[in-house]
Amino acid sequence: MKVAIASDHGGVNIREEIKSLMDEMGIQYDDFGCECDTSVDYPDFALPVAQKVANGEYDRGILICGTGIGMSIAANKVNGIRCALVHDVFSAKATRQHNDSNMLAMGERVIGPGLAREIALAWLETEFEGGRHANRIGKISDYEKSK
Repeated sequence: MKVAIASDHGGVNIREEIKSLMDEMGIQYDDFGCECDTSVDYPDFALPVAQKVANGEYDRGILICGTGIGMSIAANKVNGIRCALVHDVFSAKATRQHNDSNMLAMGERVIGPGLAREIALAWLETEFEGGRHANRIGKISDYEKSK
């Protein structure tokens, strides 16, 4: 698995925590910033990462901002992206099992680093169940293709 990860200024600390987790798991990743603590615009980080996942350069992407909301909204504008905003372990598993989410968004001002690690671990380890869920994902893909 190859993962793209990015944050804005509001998610730098949790981004570092998730990178450490992926190092421990032996997951290959590339970090697309930001490297600052001053205000930046989250779409400048979310959209390029989402595009890289959508075009197949990366299998999955992880985005972190203050709440996760802005990053997830921006990422979901890219066709082929199913970015789930998650702040609990159950939802992290469910979004992989049922929605085949290819991107995860989290909010550093909402959750702490320990929970962020647990969420990322669950999301990274959980596989898509397919079956009836594949039909539902197909409907989303068909809709995107029609636009």
